[in-house]
Amino acid sequence: MVTKEEVLEVLKTVSDPEIGVDIVNLGLIYNVDINGDKVSIRMTMTAPSCPVTDWILVEAQKRVEDIPGVKECDIELVWEPPWNLDMISDEARQMLHM
Repeated sequence: MVTKEEVLEVLKTVSDPEIGVDIVNLGLIYNVDINGDKVSIRMTMTAPSCPVTDWILVEAQKRVEDIPGVKECDIELVWEPPWNLDMISDEARQMLHM
């Protein structure tokens, strides 16, 4: 069975092309739930008007579904709590020279 850590590692391969940082280190992933071969993810975007939202969601779903043992990945896009700069990891802060 796939682990949360494996899912998060794969999600780190999906970067916001406008910012150049992956969606995990940006703090966009709120929850990963695994039930057998189904993965459910709750996530957000940096802004509701993010022009690459659809691309990020499709890429994240495809990459998680490519993990051996995963049959389905559902992603729920949420806006609560709203994303803010405090959610960025220390690693991403270094990448962004913050």
